[in-house]
Amino acid sequence: MSRVCGAALVGVDGVAVEVEVRISSQLPRIDIVGLPEAAVRESAARVRAAIAATGEKFPDRRVTVNLAPASLKKSGAGLDLPIAVGILAAAGVLEHDRLEGRMFSGELALDGRLRPVRGALSQVLAARDLGCREAFVAGASAEEAAIAPGIDVFGAAHLGEVLAHLRGAEALDVHCANAIEAFNAFNAKAQGEGDPEDHTLCLRDVRGQETAKRALEIAAAGGHGLLFSGPPGSGKSMLARRLPGLLPQLSLDEAIEVTRIHSAAQRLDAHTPIVHERPFRAPHHTASAAGMMGGGSPPTPGEVSLAHRGVLFLDELPEFDRRTLESLREVLESGLVRLARAGVSCTFPAAFQLIAAANPCPCGWYQSGVRDCRCDDAAIARYRQRISGPLLDRIDLHVGVPAQAWRELEAPSAGASTHERRERVCEARERQRARGVERNADIPDAQLDACVGAEPEASALLGNAVDRFRLSARAARRVLRCARTIADLGGHANVTPADIAEALSTRSETQGSNAGLA
Repeated sequence: MSRVCGAALVGVDGVAVEVEVRISSQLPRIDIVGLPEAAVRESAARVRAAIAATGEKFPDRRVTVNLAPASLKKSGAGLDLPIAVGILAAAGVLEHDRLEGRMFSGELALDGRLRPVRGALSQVLAARDLGCREAFVAGASAEEAAIAPGIDVFGAAHLGEVLAHLRGAEALDVHCANAIEAFNAFNAKAQGEGDPEDHTLCLRDVRGQETAKRALEIAAAGGHGLLFSGPPGSGKSMLARRLPGLLPQLSLDEAIEVTRIHSAAQRLDAHTPIVHERPFRAPHHTASAAGMMGGGSPPTPGEVSLAHRGVLFLDELPEFDRRTLESLREVLESGLVRLARAGVSCTFPAAFQLIAAANPCPCGWYQSGVRDCRCDDAAIARYRQRISGPLLDRIDLHVGVPAQAWRELEAPSAGASTHERRERVCEARERQRARGVERNADIPDAQLDACVGAEPEASALLGNAVDRFRLSARAARRVLRCARTIADLGGHANVTPADIAEALSTRSETQGSNAGLA
């Protein structure tokens, strides 16, 4: 009998799996137990052929493979390698003490070659947390797996190379985490050691729309949600795609989080084993609720999780399915997607920043001043009702993007560049971290008053607005968080009435009506 450490993937999390192999004196047969799914059950044929390809003899007796814990469904082909190693150890080909503290993961081809598996980084992290000191993976997964700190990773191209290393005949080299060096070099360049504009879209490319640019800066500084509303061609999408360039660079821990998610979804670039930039996801409005939230068998991350630590852009917001939009409400509050399916439940991270764009009516020209609107009042009302009030309430900033006159489009580009605005954003984020919060949008309600530090006149102004416009308690708290961000951008220790007034001007309930509040 032998025991080998392997790993499986549940959602985006790796789970250590103990592969137990027993060879008994019965008729030749191989049984795999422990809730294996189809790909795991089929590993018997792959393992038999791969072992034969290395020149070893497959045992001519009964082989029983148990995958513990038995209550966890195992999916994927990553258990091929630990099963093969376990069978050879049980047959006496490998010494048992050579397997202690080592983890194995990889899919076997019929000729013994090792193929990569999804979620290699998460699996290696799970093995490290269990106490494993070394991990053996397919060569194509080694660069990704080597990102995991605190464990040595060996990449092998063939089962025979793994066996030779375990026997001490020909040692494999520990794979160096070159991806981390490349990540650090990228961050250094993006932070000013190189050309700061060579990797991102610049706000100077957008002519006019200074109010919308200011809203983007506020959204980036505090992590606030943002809704752009305006006629077709006014620049809503162009502005939205420049938000990632305003955000601070990913830290290494954040990059590992994002990489785990993209690896589980099999969306990692083979040439970039660690994600360098904050994700920007822009799903089409025909995306289903499952495609947005995640799901399938086995469960894989959806668009909101692929946007973790980055930006989720929903263009033509009213065109999305109502059920899909409503599913965002809880995610925006918790930053997590909790999937519960028959026999499996998992949690996906989804701490993204929402930015959306919408037309004011079905034809797009209502009150645009450019063309006459062809929609009647009932059509406009139905169009706007596609977005529920509770969802709008969770979006902090509501900004109009009007059509620009030709003289503004023709004028030379002016205003601060993305790099200049980003420096202000990073300074504001530093002030937030000094108060013990990562982003103002995430300030807990219990700490809101202490973190905001509103002046008495500012509090009175907000109270007047709440009564006059009948703002909900959630909306009032979001105004406070937004005002705190505006104060951080201005370098104010306390929130002033001007900060509250600017925050109120970005709420759809108050737009065009708050001029006399003060």
